[in-house]
Order: sequence, then structure tokens, then C-alpha cells
Amino acid sequence: MLAHKTFLKKTRRGKILKVVREHYLRQDLHCGWKACAHCAVAAPSEASVEAPLNTPLTPPEVSPCEAVASPHLLILDTNVVLDQIDVLESGHLADVVLLQTVVQEVRHRSSPIYKRLQDLLAQSQRRFYFFVNEHHADTFVARRPGETPNDHNDRAIRRAALWYRQHLGWAVVLLTQDADNRQKAQAQGLIALSVETYVRGLVDQPELADKLAVRAEQAHDLTRPALFPEHWAPAAINRGVKNGQLLVGVFYLSRTNYTQASINVEGRDQPVLIQGLAHQNRALDGDRVAVELLPAPEWRAESEVVLEDDGQDPGDTITEDHAVSGSTSRQVQPSGKVVGIVQRKRRQYCGVLLPSPVPQATRHLFVPAEKKIPRVRIETRQVQRLTGQRIIVTIDAWPRHSRYPQGHFVRALGPIGDKATENEVLLLEHDIPHSKFSEAVLACLPELPWVITPQDESERVDCRHLDICSVDPPGCTDIDDALHCIQLPNGNFQVGVHIADVSHFIRPNTPIDLEAASRSTTVYLTDRRIDMVPGLLSSNLCSLRGGVERFAFSCVWEMDPEARIIQTKFHKSIIKSRAALTYEQAQNRIDDPSDETSVTQSLRQLMSLSKILKQRRLDQGALVLASSEVRFTVDSETADPIDVQVKQMRDTNSMVEEFMLAANISSAKRIFQEFPDCAMLRRHPAPPPSNFDPLVKAGKRQGYEIKVDSGKALADSLNAATDGKNAYFNTMLRMIATRCMMQAVYFASGTIEEPLFQHYGLACPIYTHFTSPIRRYADVIVHRLLAASIGADSTYPALLDKKSTQNIANNINYRHRMAQYASRASVNLHTHMFFRNKKRDEIGYVLFVRQNAIQVLIPKYGLEGTLYLRSDTDKSIAFHFDEDEPSQSCGDVTIRLFQKLRVQLTLDSSNVQHEKLVLRLVEPHIPGFSVEAISDDETSMEEEAPLAGSTPSSKIEANAKPTRKRSSPQNSKATPKAKKGKKS
Repeated sequence: MLAHKTFLKKTRRGKILKVVREHYLRQDLHCGWKACAHCAVAAPSEASVEAPLNTPLTPPEVSPCEAVASPHLLILDTNVVLDQIDVLESGHLADVVLLQTVVQEVRHRSSPIYKRLQDLLAQSQRRFYFFVNEHHADTFVARRPGETPNDHNDRAIRRAALWYRQHLGWAVVLLTQDADNRQKAQAQGLIALSVETYVRGLVDQPELADKLAVRAEQAHDLTRPALFPEHWAPAAINRGVKNGQLLVGVFYLSRTNYTQASINVEGRDQPVLIQGLAHQNRALDGDRVAVELLPAPEWRAESEVVLEDDGQDPGDTITEDHAVSGSTSRQVQPSGKVVGIVQRKRRQYCGVLLPSPVPQATRHLFVPAEKKIPRVRIETRQVQRLTGQRIIVTIDAWPRHSRYPQGHFVRALGPIGDKATENEVLLLEHDIPHSKFSEAVLACLPELPWVITPQDESERVDCRHLDICSVDPPGCTDIDDALHCIQLPNGNFQVGVHIADVSHFIRPNTPIDLEAASRSTTVYLTDRRIDMVPGLLSSNLCSLRGGVERFAFSCVWEMDPEARIIQTKFHKSIIKSRAALTYEQAQNRIDDPSDETSVTQSLRQLMSLSKILKQRRLDQGALVLASSEVRFTVDSETADPIDVQVKQMRDTNSMVEEFMLAANISSAKRIFQEFPDCAMLRRHPAPPPSNFDPLVKAGKRQGYEIKVDSGKALADSLNAATDGKNAYFNTMLRMIATRCMMQAVYFASGTIEEPLFQHYGLACPIYTHFTSPIRRYADVIVHRLLAASIGADSTYPALLDKKSTQNIANNINYRHRMAQYASRASVNLHTHMFFRNKKRDEIGYVLFVRQNAIQVLIPKYGLEGTLYLRSDTDKSIAFHFDEDEPSQSCGDVTIRLFQKLRVQLTLDSSNVQHEKLVLRLVEPHIPGFSVEAISDDETSMEEEAPLAGSTPSSKIEANAKPTRKRSSPQNSKATPKAKKGKKS
């Protein structure tokens, strides 16, 4: 049967076109009940597109719900799926029909919910059935003239529900949140209920009511006074954006002051400053918001106050105090207020329950683990079971009269303090995909034993005769690069960078490719690694291990003795690494004059060329910045940290890095030359001059002029700023410079102008990532482009579409940023575990001076801590803040930037949700404020060598810590666990 779908389409020029499409209808689509006599022969269904694992319906003999007398099927409308997905995932609802009309609308309105819905359909035990109602002749509903899409969809859902009742003769319950839809359904003889009514009627599942989302209309209480301004309507926001009255950007809450935020607006050099809870107007970190600029006389500077929520519930009040305002001596910046939420950052949050002091109360406060998220009011009847547990909560609404948003309980994770639970919280909080790889993904893996065939040998360059070796951190199993160097008869050198050929095993648009694209990066935590691709590839078939044959993608140069590139070739190859060395092993071989093996000679030539390459980069203005990198020594039985130390850098680290940088640059030039509109590149924008104000001021106070006119000027200034009396001065100055940088990002070449391609930190005009396809999806895309450019592989439509490439880049940027945050959080977690039940005095240096606190660098542990300038015992102790110097004074003691201190470190576990490392001043001694030093046998006071901190900017790329490589725990005491990677 043939029907026609008609709709109107507006062209770019504003013309309205009437589009008519043929729509095929069938009678033989299965209803879902396995024993259905009317559907004895199941026909192939379009359902396979949406739900490849459809499962049959088997309604129970008795009704599970008091609100419905007889056994029944459930049919859901779109808003039920969008709002109550946690209820659907709970496992307590079964025999649910999901209509094509609903699934398509969910797909259009929310990609995350659509993905979760697909997962539900794939679970055979759940009995969720996808029915293609829009292609069934008896359930298709044509659009009426003047009918809205919402009314049409509601009518289609009711039509399908009536058909199911007539077709099977069972009771059918339509769950809908729309009162008008319920009324119309009931008028047609259907049973129509709200989700709340149905869930509260499930006699055996009373706790399921805790998972009900709070609807916006339920959250508002017009009888209570408003605390926040009303949000503008969407139409008003659109008009305001068009006429320039409003700006739109992403809302980022400060990590050090919960009353202060910034909004990054595309096209503006400076972010918009938001100060005060009223001006934040219920925006959450990560929301896309509309902001109205305040009049210029009301613009402010960023506050120097370090302000944390004290954990006390102030009730439904907001108080704006003096701590919010910025200091008058700092440069003001555009300030504004949030007037509307364009798009919420919908996600779940981990944390703990703060039980109400009222006995038998059902409403309680939830305290998120993420300090940038406010507490959430939830309703639960399981307070006794959930107290002391880490739980997950979703925010549903934030009414004007409430100090906090309202949400609902999702599930419990486990006991507070349990290591497995805390690691799960860390992953969930940073949105790290960490579930097991699906069967569909694993089905894409090659069968074992994997062998190289004669056809493979005919299609690739044989490099097995070359003295190729890899150099990596100890315990590294995902080895994705190897090197070789030989001298040519003409006196030049052939240098090869050989990269794991991951794209050979991951073909476009396969389940494994889609999963890798979604994850985008391997995440390295202190005690584990979450792979982007299954272990068979990451640690075996793609890992360039010593002594085994592997596929590689090779970048081979001819270089003269001055490391100038004469020519560059790319080819797919077969290699057999002679050795998989650690940085230390490679360094020892290079330094051993008695070692004249071919591999060692190759390493020495590579080292010599790398030093020339590095010096040339530095001469061109590449930055050398700094970061604090630590590694933990753990107990083999408990996996708890028993020691922590700053990571050591060797010349071999720099050697490998230089050739990785060179390979990345050569790859970028090649793919941009061949694919100027869709090349996957990476850029590092130059920071606006105002970003450097803290650095310039810090240098000036120490008698050094820091020039920021160009990257070269900045690099020369930092090189010249040394202090013979303070070994850490230059390192700390570079750490401040790191915080002034912009974030490096991936992008599609056709989306911006070529002058914006530059990588500021590396001082190069074009850059990409080619050298780590095992752990970065961007490199996989680059490999595919390179393969197409040399005729080794074919292209496909998405690869040549700049919009598709940019969408991939956006996801990679997000996943990369979250992976960095998760890695840092993992270090913090293990640092807290190390300092539990310990008290230590250590040497520290003043890194920043704030209005009410000092941020201190502890070189021995490579960590930073905050020393709050308040006395818990003597309230008369007062510090004077001199912002111009900057310094803090108390009596005759003055604490200045970069000053050496002695501090005492302890872990404050009084707040189980937010344990924190507490710093107390030992020296210089301030009566009534400083604490007594602990005995020598209880602490280690020796000074360490400067941080591994002259870390090239190529490693940290715009304020991002280097990625670490880690292996699984080894069976020995004091096993190093936090190992740093080498790729930029």
C-alpha cells in the first residue's frame, strides 16, 4: 500500500517548497507477541534499523499495578521517555511497546536519551518492543491540514494503542504526561494514566517512586517569594540575540569561588564575568545560556577571594556579600547576568545524601561530589539505606523560589570511601565511557591466531630488516610508536617514525569504529587504564612489541646532518621491533660507551638529531612550560599508595618527543595539501594579552620584564628569568605561564581561515596528531586521510565532509578535556589516600597570593595546596592583603610570591563528601597562627631537585597535563603506578 507524506520546507533564500514523498505501508509487520495468531509469520521489519535486538512481549497473568485491574501492555508517549528514562531503566517495567513515532521524536530531541533507549531495546530480558507504527497500514495516521506536529504524534500514539487493544484483545495502558492527551485517550475507551499514578500503584516496588523526575510545573510554588529573576522566554531570547542585546555562550563556574562564573562567547576576546548567585540565575556548570551585559560602570574585576560553600543549608535565601566583588585595582572585564537557559547540560551527578534533621522526612539534600554543582533537593523514602552511600541523582528543575535545584534519585553506587566506589564516582563525574565493550564491537576483532598473509606483504613496504625499536614508560603495553635511524651513503640520515596501523583493524562505520569515535581517547588513571579500543588491539595486535611482526604506518624522512628534512614519504609497512625499551634503558644504552650494537648506534644518531630539532624549535619561539607530574608507589596487595614522588625526565623523553612532533607536523602538511576542506588538524590559539597580566605582574615584582608580544618574546623572557637563590623560581614562573594559555583544540580545516591554524605553544603554522592512534581517535582520522592521499585506502563520504569532521572534532575535544580532568581527579584521590592518617612537614613555595589564601607548591610531591589565612583559635589574627605586590602581612611577617615556606600537611576527613588536604603554616612563625613543627622521625623535610618541570609546551598543550600511560598492577611491593606518556 502506498501513502504520501507532505511537508513544507524553507530554502536558504527564504522560499517555501512543498515536498511530497511516497510512504509505503504494509499489513505483515509483527505486533511483538510471539504467540500472536494474526502475525504467525513475522515479516522483515524496519525495526531492525532502530532496534536490532527486538524481544517478544509476554504480559503477566496478573496486573502489577493497583491502578489497572487486568494484565496489560504499556505504550509510552514521547515526554514519558524523555523525562522518566530512569524509571524505564530501573528494571521494574516490562512488556512496553515503543512506537516508531515516539522513538523518532526522542532521537530528534535528545541524542543521549535516544542512546539509552536503544540500550533498553537491546536487553532481551526487559521485553521492550519496537513497533513500526508509521509503516503499518492499520496504524498509519496522515497529517491533517493545520495540525501541529505534537497533536499529530499524540493522535498516532492513540491510534496505535487502540489497534493493539483490538489486535490482541488485551488491556493497553497509555502512559502520558499530557492531561489533554489522557482525556482524549480515555474518551476513546483507552486506559490512560500519568507515570506518577502508575508507578505509585506498583505495590511491590514502592522505592521506584524515588526515581520519578520532578516536572517543571510540579516544582514551582507561586505562594513562596522568588529568589531569582524570571528567565526570558525562548522567543524573547532569539530576538535579543538577533538585535545584539544578548550574548550566548557556555557557563563555567569558578573552581575556587562558587559565587563567580564566566561565559565564553564565540567571537569575543574576553569571557563575560558573572558575579553573584542572583546574576547566575540558576545556571549550572556547562549550560548554554543567554547573558545580558551590564552597563560599563557596573563591570568588575575577578575576585581574589577563595570561597567554598561551607556545607551548611541556609534555607531558601541567597546572600550576596562583599566576598563576591572583585578588587578595584585589577583590570575590570565585561560583566553580565544570565537571563535564560538556552540548553541545559543534562547529566547525572554523584554524591552523598544529607539527611533532613526532621524525623520521618522524605525530602533531603544531595551533596554532589563536583564542587561546581549546587546541592540538590530530592525526595526519597530510603534515607536509612542510602546514608553512608555514594548515590547518583539527576537534576530535573530549578524553580525561582528555591535556593537549590530539585531532582530525583537514580541509584546507589556503594559505600563512601570504598576504593572501587570512589573510582566509579570519578568516572561518572567526568562522563568517561567505561562499560565493557559490546558483543557487536568484539565481533569486529580479527580472529586469532592473526597472521600476515602474502597479500599483506605485497601491499606494504617490508621494514623488518631495519633496526627499529620503541622507547616508552616502564610497564607500557599500548606501544603505538617506534623509531629507526640509519646513515645513507650520501652522508644524510634516513629517519623513520613507525606508528601502529590501527585503521587497518578499525574500518569506518563499523560498531568498533563508532565506539572508538564515541570514547575518542584512552583515559589514564593512577591505577588503571580505560582503553579506547579493546585490549586485543591496544595491548596486542596494534602494540609494537619487541620481537613480533606488526603492521605500521610509517613516516620516513631523509635528513641532512643538521636535521633539515630533505624529503618525506608515507607508506604502510610491516615492521619487527628489535626491542621495546623504557626511557631509562634507552638512556643507559646511549650513555654506555662499550655498547656498539646497531640499535644503540641508531639511538645515538636519533639523540643527536633530536637535540638539533629541539634547539631549532626553541629558536623559533616554541614555549617550554611547566607542570607538576607525580607517580605513586603502591602496595601490591591492597593497591593503596605508600609513596608519592615527582616524575623524573630524561633526555630520551625529549628525543622521542621531537620525532613525534616532526611526524605530526609532516602529517598535517600532507593531509591539508590533499584535503584542504576536511583535514583533521589541531590548533593552539594565541592568548589575548590580558591573559598574561598575572605573569607579567609576577615577573615585574621580582625584577624581570616578561614580554608577551609574541611566543618568541615570551620564550626568551622566561629563559632569562632565573634566580640563583631560588631553584624553583623559573619553574613556578612557567607554571603561571601555563595557566595563561588557551586550550588546544581539534578542528576541521575547512571551518576556519588558514591564519588561525597556528599552534602557539609549538610555534608552528600547522599541526595535527598522527602518532597515537591506539589512544586517540583524531589520529585514526588522520591515518585514514593519509592512507587515501597515498592510495593505500579509499575515502568515504563522512571523511570528506567538513561538517562531519567538525562534529567528530567537537566530541574529541570534549572527551579529551574530561579525560584530563579525570586523570587529575585520580591523582587527587590517591594523594588523599596517601595522606590519610599521616601528618607531614614539607618545604613549599608561594605560587599565588589571594585575598584570603595562599596557594603553595609542594615540590616533593608535585602538588599544590591552599593555605587559608584564618585562625581557628585566635580570631584577632588578621592578615593585610597587598594586591599590588602581591603579599599578605601579619604583624612583622610578610609572605610574598615565590617565597619559601615550611607547611604541615594533613587530610581533613570531617566532610566525607569533600575530603581535602589541609595546609598549616610552620615557618615563618606567626604567633597564634603558625603550628608547631612535628618531630623529625615523623616527617621528611629534605628538599628535592626542581620539578620535572621544564616540560615542553608540546606535552602539555595549553594548560593540559600530559597524558599518562599505565600498566596493570604488578605482583611486587612498591610498584610504580603513575607513569607518564610522551606524546604531544
